[in-house]
Amino acid sequence: MGDLPRLTLTATVLDAPDARELAAFYERLLGWAREDDEPDWVTLVPPAGGAGLAFQDEPNYVRPIWPAGPGEPPMMVHLDIKVDDLEAASAHAVAAGATVADFQPQDDVLVHLDPDGHPFCLYR
Repeated sequence: MGDLPRLTLTATVLDAPDARELAAFYERLLGWAREDDEPDWVTLVPPAGGAGLAFQDEPNYVRPIWPAGPGEPPMMVHLDIKVDDLEAASAHAVAAGATVADFQPQDDVLVHLDPDGHPFCLYR
């Protein structure tokens, strides 16, 4: 296979109708700091280092449907967030602006939707 060039994953990027608004939700949820803050691009970095989250304005953004049915816009990515206390983390997520998804496929995972409809899972 040969030598690979150095590749470093720095962020997962979420499209949004307003990057700054969605970034503000994830700031409240995760407590991460902003690294870049442009009108249409924001990055958040975790305090302990590692890959962060980035948000970009997408004027043609279509809110995904969870779970999607035929012909509906599906999620393209979701975030898995490990927590110590599922119920407390869910209450925190809702207070930050998330909603608990109606469809819950597992007993030990709680699916939430961020303000723009991106699913994320809280799990133990």
